[in-house]
Amino acid sequence: MTKASSAIVLILAVMALTFFPTACGDIPNTEELKNYFEVLDFNSKWVKKYYSPWPEKLILVPQISFRIKNLTEKAIKHVYFNAIFKVRGVQEVQGDDLYSALSKEPLMPGEVSDIITMTSNYGAEGKRLNDFKSNPVWKATVKLFVKYKGSRYALLGEWEVSRDIDFEPDEPLAPKKK
Repeated sequence: MTKASSAIVLILAVMALTFFPTACGDIPNTEELKNYFEVLDFNSKWVKKYYSPWPEKLILVPQISFRIKNLTEKAIKHVYFNAIFKVRGVQEVQGDDLYSALSKEPLMPGEVSDIITMTSNYGAEGKRLNDFKSNPVWKATVKLFVKYKGSRYALLGEWEVSRDIDFEPDEPLAPKKK
């Protein structure tokens, strides 16, 4: 290797070490990231994914909604949330949802976001609404994770999904009078 190429490699190495951390910014660890946000106005329910009155089939999926508050002293932009839904007592994941938030406008220090809604891609199946209301083992939990600035996902909390159902079946058609 010549002196000129050695000098170029050395200059590039110094530049990389100088500018790379600045370009990436500080990547928070999971413990720090948990303290960046406060989850507010958490709500959960089950919503319709699919409904057919004939043959009877109803698929309900868990859905959560919440707001986040920026607890840091800096504006936060481009945050990813991941909701993992599970039936209580079962190891396998029932469903999930990945959501990109704050991509247009940053959330300033102390501000609270708009409502964020996340819906599982899988749920529970039955024939009628009463199939769900009368099932005592029909319980789910959700774990909410957050990722920011290249960090690993950090657990923000775990909640039980309420058994509230936001669905009303269609009224049967009345026969035509002659």
